Amino acid sequence: MSRRSLNVVWLVLAGVVYAGFAVYLYRPYFGRLGFWEWLLLPAGACAGALGCYVLSRRWVVGFSGSLLAGLVYGFGPFVLSLSRFHETAVLLAASIPWLFLPAAYWGRKRGAAFVLSLLPFVVVALFFRISGSEEYRLFAAPIQAAPEPSDLLGFVTPLVMVTRTTTLPGLYHAPITALVLGLAMMFRARRYGVMAILVGGFALTFCRSFLGPAQLAWLGISPILWLSIPLVVLSVLAGVGLQGLIEASRSDGKWVLASAIVSGVLSIVALSLAAKYFQTLFGLGDGYARLFVEAAKMYVLATLASALIFAIAHLKLRLQPARWLILCSVLAVDVFLSAQFVVDKLL
Repeated sequence: MSRRSLNVVWLVLAGVVYAGFAVYLYRPYFGRLGFWEWLLLPAGACAGALGCYVLSRRWVVGFSGSLLAGLVYGFGPFVLSLSRFHETAVLLAASIPWLFLPAAYWGRKRGAAFVLSLLPFVVVALFFRISGSEEYRLFAAPIQAAPEPSDLLGFVTPLVMVTRTTTLPGLYHAPITALVLGLAMMFRARRYGVMAILVGGFALTFCRSFLGPAQLAWLGISPILWLSIPLVVLSVLAGVGLQGLIEASRSDGKWVLASAIVSGVLSIVALSLAAKYFQTLFGLGDGYARLFVEAAKMYVLATLASALIFAIAHLKLRLQPARWLILCSVLAVDVFLSAQFVVDKLL
């Protein structure tokens, strides 16, 4: 089988996995959803996941890394949380990875890559300009509602933030381990353009910090939807990091160890916050405390998995099937349970 045919097979397989997961998550709520919600919410999640999968193939050779990139974006806290707004907000977020494809695959020269990388930014701006016009009067997401810096805690404890904030930035728990290595690999490869997109997306997301309400109203763009751009980048980097963990050699040991340390620190932070909330008067914080405990469990599993990969690499053993099984088992449990919790809370 040729490489192109094999890529098509992997693409179809990824689409089947995403479609099956979408049906599993939303099927209990099909009866209470309107027609457009029933149609667009699962379809939006699948479209965003598949777009991120295709985008990540530009840098990720293995199927597992690309599959993870799609899962943590299309079925991540952010895209799922957009169901609180209009269904078109989900579709707009789902289109962002597809809009990056021209820059990723055809922008070989710096000038062309820069211009093509602006396409998602332009489309988001045009979408709000056109949909908010007198002719359509469609507001996919509130203009004045903007993420706060405190919302970034969603990267550490996304499940706790479900009931505390409108937007949910983050990639769940275990993927943070892969993300740490993915960021390191991009810096080592001097992919500064990718980093510039990441910084630019976050700057627009938190633009309320340097723009007043009148300026936001004049722009007419919800800062919430800008968050889709950096999250696409971070999802792809998580896929890159997973592939790096699967193929890491002894020379990469310090980066693998750094990933394990980050996960270990986050588990300690989550347990500390759980202890704090368990001490709340009359047990009013017990619900949050239990969620922090669950987060800590996931981070402990991610730490153990990274530590095992570090030991295998340090001993100069390949054992790629064992690495794949260890990492994908932890990631699958985390994404499966976390996505189900987010959908149940939102719907």
